Amino acid sequence: MNNKLTRVVKVGGFSHVKPVLIGGDNPVVVQTMWKDRFTFDNLDYAVEAVSGLEKIGCSLLRFAIPDIQSVEAVGELARMVSMPLVADIHFDYKIALKCMDFPIAKIRINPGNIGKKDRIKAVLEKAGSSGVPIRIGVNAGSLPLDLRKDVENGIYPHIALVQAAEREIAIFKEFGFNNYMVSMKACTIADTIEANKILSQRTDAPLHIGVTEAGPLVAGVVSNTAALINLLREGIGDTVRVSLSDTMENEVIAGREIIRAASELTGANERLKSGVKIVSCPRCGRAGFDTHSFTVRWMPKLYALNTEKTVAIMGCEVNGPSEAKHADLGITGAGDKVLIFRHGKVIKTVDAADAGSAFEEELNKL
Repeated sequence: MNNKLTRVVKVGGFSHVKPVLIGGDNPVVVQTMWKDRFTFDNLDYAVEAVSGLEKIGCSLLRFAIPDIQSVEAVGELARMVSMPLVADIHFDYKIALKCMDFPIAKIRINPGNIGKKDRIKAVLEKAGSSGVPIRIGVNAGSLPLDLRKDVENGIYPHIALVQAAEREIAIFKEFGFNNYMVSMKACTIADTIEANKILSQRTDAPLHIGVTEAGPLVAGVVSNTAALINLLREGIGDTVRVSLSDTMENEVIAGREIIRAASELTGANERLKSGVKIVSCPRCGRAGFDTHSFTVRWMPKLYALNTEKTVAIMGCEVNGPSEAKHADLGITGAGDKVLIFRHGKVIKTVDAADAGSAFEEELNKL
């Protein structure tokens, strides 16, 4: 277990933007990324989407910013929501400078393509005067040219990731800028783990962890789980983004569940809090209750609960109150009836048509 705490970086906390503390002994922060090119046409939908993401446990939302028009659209959204928004910048440092004219809470730059040192200096100077933190975001697929050649010639990719990050850290230190965090992402589990293990011993910067280009829902969750649990169990990682070829909501839920799994493996850990635990059965021929549709329907409300309690959605008497007797609240089918139970004790028996209202009534008591 790595007992070394990183320093704390505050994201937001100015104007109307909520503060999010990353690093130190603060809980690991879950974030996601907007899936499409953002324009002014997205604003009304985005305000509602941000609210929904926040309710299920997302604390930061990142946007790709390829041009000035995107800056202005995301900047306008930043004026309309309280969740800290993050600008992801590649190639053009002037876009990063423009972002800081808006209440955008954090900037991510890639040392593999942001340009010469004087351009980095300009970004750091404006970030310093604006109080905006920066993430040094290193990707295995966009390393500086010389490190790409080193990898082609046999150097381990995780070593190149660390070297790229350390070069950028050195520049930040040269210009006296300390308000930063670091990510090193590869599409392989081993490189992601090894790079973060090495850098965690060499810096006190908070680490943003995740596997990039991880794939569709199932494959992506498996890859991220394998990598991130290894790191979180050792106390490495201050914020996570589970990259999936899937929805933002599923990225957030996957991040929360990976943190939960790490917590169960390490014991009580304040940094690895993840809220309500949902237990549900896979359904079979015994099922007297459609657990699949009920779980999907109630997931947004369940993940919005600010509690560490367990809720079970089960299919029949076999795996209902008996197998889920540890649950603080549960629901299961029994013939043509539905049972509501707490810690294995049935407290209500209702018709299937009344299942939702009866479940909600008890849920509100948690």
